Amino acid sequence: MNSGFEGWLSDQLQLLRDQHLYKTPKILETPAGGRVRMNGKEVVNLSSNNYLGLANHPKVRQAALDAIERWGVGAGAVRWIGGTMTVHQELEERLAKFKHTEAVLVFTGGFTANSGCIPAVLTDKDVVISDELNHASIIDGVRLSAAEYRKSNGWVYGHKDMDQLEDCLKRANEKGFAKKMIITDGVFSMDGDIAPMPDIVRLAEQYDALVMIDDAHASGVLGEKGAGTTSHFGLTGRVDIQLGTLSKALGVIGGYIAGSSNLKEWLINRGRPYLFSTGHPPMVAAALIAALDIMENDPEPMKRLWDNTRWWKKALADEGFDTMGSETPITPVYVGDEAKAQLMEKMLWDEGVYALAIVFPTVGRGKARLRTMPSAAHTHEDLAFALEAFKRVRDKLK
Repeated sequence: MNSGFEGWLSDQLQLLRDQHLYKTPKILETPAGGRVRMNGKEVVNLSSNNYLGLANHPKVRQAALDAIERWGVGAGAVRWIGGTMTVHQELEERLAKFKHTEAVLVFTGGFTANSGCIPAVLTDKDVVISDELNHASIIDGVRLSAAEYRKSNGWVYGHKDMDQLEDCLKRANEKGFAKKMIITDGVFSMDGDIAPMPDIVRLAEQYDALVMIDDAHASGVLGEKGAGTTSHFGLTGRVDIQLGTLSKALGVIGGYIAGSSNLKEWLINRGRPYLFSTGHPPMVAAALIAALDIMENDPEPMKRLWDNTRWWKKALADEGFDTMGSETPITPVYVGDEAKAQLMEKMLWDEGVYALAIVFPTVGRGKARLRTMPSAAHTHEDLAFALEAFKRVRDKLK
C-alpha cells in the first residue's frame, strides 16, 4: 500500500476529529422503529427517516417474502438489458398514478435519481437556478451537467428568496439560454421548512422556465395521501420534473423521477445511473407496492406522524429550544457550535436518546444543530422520555 497516501488519509481524519466534524455510524441491531437497540443500547431513535413506520410493517415484510418465493432475490441485469421485471413495471405504473403524472422511472436511490436526471436533461446551452440550501444530490447532479450553474456567476439564489430568483430569471432571459431550470427541495432536509412552490411556479411560468422539485422529504408527509409538495399546494400538472424517494416514508429503498412519458423515455436512454445499474431486487419493488397500498388506503400512519410532530414541536418550543421555523416532521434543535452539538449528541445518547448532531459540511460552519425526526412509530411516551432527556442535557450545559 502507498504509505504517502495512507499518511494523508490519517492526517485528514485527525483534522476532522480536531474540528469536531468526524462521524462514526451507530449500528442498528433491531428493525427500524421508535425505540431500537443500537450499539448494544436501547434508545428512543429520533434520527430515522422512517416517517410512517412502514420499514417493519407486517404487510410490507410479507410482500417481500412472497416476492422472493416468486422471483428470487435479484433482477439479474441492468434494467434496459433485461433486468426489468413485471413487478418493476407495476411499481412505476402505481407511482405515476399516485403522483398524477404520465410516467415514473425508478432509480436505485434518490441520490442517483438526481445525478441521473439533471445531467441528462441539461446541455451547455442551459442554466440551472438553484436554492442555496438544496440537497447535496442536487448539487452533485448539477455539477455533472454541462449547464451554467455556479454561485459565483449569480445562479444560486438566497434560501426561498423570490426577489433573487426573479432577478436570476431576468438575467437568464437576457443571456439567451436555451433552457432555464429552477431546482429546489420541496422540504429542506436540514431545516424542515417548505419551498414557496406557488411563487416558484408563478415565476417559472412568467419567465418560461422549467421547474424541478426534489420531494424526498415531502413524499408520504405532505399532500393528498402523502403525494408531496405539488399536491400540497394544488400545483398538479404545473411542475415539470418531480423527484420522489422510496426510502423514507415508504420505508424501503430507491428514488424515482415523475413527469411526462417523453421524460421517462429520454432517461431510459440517457440517464447514466439507470443505464449502468442493476435493477432493484424484486422483493424491494414488491415491498414498495405494499407500502404504497398502505399509504393510499390507511390514513392512520400519516395522522400519527402529524400528531406526534405537532406535540414534539410545541413541547420543544415551550422549553425554549430553537427549532428554526421548521414546518414539517424534520425538527432541528439549533446549537451553532460544532463541538457543543457533538457533546449534546453524546450526552443525549447517555440519557437513552439518539439525536444526531448535524455539522459542516452538511450545514454551514457555525450552524450545527441536532436534527430530530418524530414519526408514526413513536408513542407519546417515547417523545415525553426524549423531551425530559433534552431538558436534563440543557440544564447540565447551562
